[in-house]
Amino acid sequence: MFILLRQLAKIRREAHLTRDQPRSLAIRHVDAGSCNGCEHELGALTNPFHDLQRHGLDIAASPRHADILLVTGPVTTRMAGPLQTAYRAMPEPRLVAALGDCALGCNILGDSAELVGALDEVLPVDIRIPGCPPTPDEIVGHLLAALEGNRVGEA
Repeated sequence: MFILLRQLAKIRREAHLTRDQPRSLAIRHVDAGSCNGCEHELGALTNPFHDLQRHGLDIAASPRHADILLVTGPVTTRMAGPLQTAYRAMPEPRLVAALGDCALGCNILGDSAELVGALDEVLPVDIRIPGCPPTPDEIVGHLLAALEGNRVGEA
């Protein structure tokens, strides 16, 4: 078996079939007060058609294991503190993504007395994903651009 694997590795080198650098991002999602439209699209990312994991992206259960804090919805007054706590718990380097128009400060729902507003007013936003709600392909495109080190959707 070992000889077979060595021969296969040699064939791959000779055919210039080298592997790309391994890359992955762990995403921690926080709903800061959304209508759940963006959450439905996030759920679609994990189905076999979109398959988020094939791109090296995965959902983390804790901000301590996350590279990206993905926030949906306008930030409510009760979620501003927990968002900052989750952000501080993340290891460096960390990114913050605003998913959907509500998180970006457009089309805000609810009573303005109960809202802080856009995510920009609470945390520094690195990735902006516009749409109401954005499609799964748009979400993956922006996250993959972040993985490559590019910024898509900067205002």
